[in-house]
Amino acid sequence: MTTTDDHAQKPPRKDPWELPDVSGLVVGVLGGTGDQGRGLAYRLALAGQEVIIGSRAAERAAGAAAEIGHGVEGADNAECARRSDIVIVAVPWDGHKALLASLREDLAGKLVVDCVNPLGFDKKGAYALTPEEGSAAEQAASLLPDSRVTAAFHHLSAVLLQDPAVESIDTDVLVLGEARADTDLVQALAQRITGMRGVFAGRLRNAHQVESLVANLISVNRRYKAHAGLRVTDV
Repeated sequence: MTTTDDHAQKPPRKDPWELPDVSGLVVGVLGGTGDQGRGLAYRLALAGQEVIIGSRAAERAAGAAAEIGHGVEGADNAECARRSDIVIVAVPWDGHKALLASLREDLAGKLVVDCVNPLGFDKKGAYALTPEEGSAAEQAASLLPDSRVTAAFHHLSAVLLQDPAVESIDTDVLVLGEARADTDLVQALAQRITGMRGVFAGRLRNAHQVESLVANLISVNRRYKAHAGLRVTDV
């Protein structure tokens, strides 16, 4: 029999759109000298986030940071990882495994956001690759057992991100991870960028299809000469 006391003991259900304040966190971008990394660094810094971009060479990172402006700093990958609270991985797929393996200690205890899309290209266009671990995000999780790995920012146009004439990036960001506290932080980070909304999309075991969808978006963009993103309806 259910009593009034039983109901009173249940904590109130959390509002799914009630997200934490991430404005004081330092965000590192590994691969911050590439197009996607530079674009994310620019947008987050424009929103007032403290951003450090990483590269294999500190001098290259510093040069790219100076070009981005808005207070962005540059450092080598290890220093970028150590100094950041949240670390976005935006490196090419072919360098993903080696880089993360080399930064295992530097990324310990960090919230890692993997936005890498394992893709191949041939004369027919882009196609999805399937990593041995299932996805790039799951590979990151296996390489970084002492980090909290999430996946997000896969479907963003680097062209739009880097274009200062574009004031709003109107798209949803699918966020995947194992702990709600972590995915809430990443959703909140996405929503620091004007026009974006972070939407929880499942656990890391579901990351493969999210990463793979980029191949479809590339086909859309080529056919329609666009920079397509995603919107999730009815939420």
